[in-house]
Amino acid sequence: MPLAYLKYANLALLILFPISWFAPLMRAGLLPLFKLDEISVISGLQALWKSDIFLALLVTFFALVAPMVKTVGLALVQFRMASPRLLPVLTVMGKLAMADIFLIALYIVIAKGVGVGRLETAWGLYLFTFCILASLAISMLTPKTGR
Repeated sequence: MPLAYLKYANLALLILFPISWFAPLMRAGLLPLFKLDEISVISGLQALWKSDIFLALLVTFFALVAPMVKTVGLALVQFRMASPRLLPVLTVMGKLAMADIFLIALYIVIAKGVGVGRLETAWGLYLFTFCILASLAISMLTPKTGR
């Protein structure tokens, strides 16, 4: 794949990531007959900041900071504004961002297993997962020389 396509795909993630943060990840409700509340990355973080600041800091780093730092860093390498020696660090940042997807999946499995309510996945979960996986693929396909 030509580097130009990778550059523009990576830059598109600068737009898609913030959209995925506000998109509904899941819909949850206590009883099957009532309307389900939509939960996004941002609404989840807002709730965490009120209840557990340490966990909120971790999730903020995994969900917001790590993916954006990786995307911007990779763009800098692709446009030859940073050294390709930065790529291994960016790969680690991408793996940290992937941890957030596993946390969300774990929460869904646990919530469905308890069976005290209703939980449905929403399109934002797929968009967020796509962004993380696309970011990992773009970094793996970017030549180590940055050219």
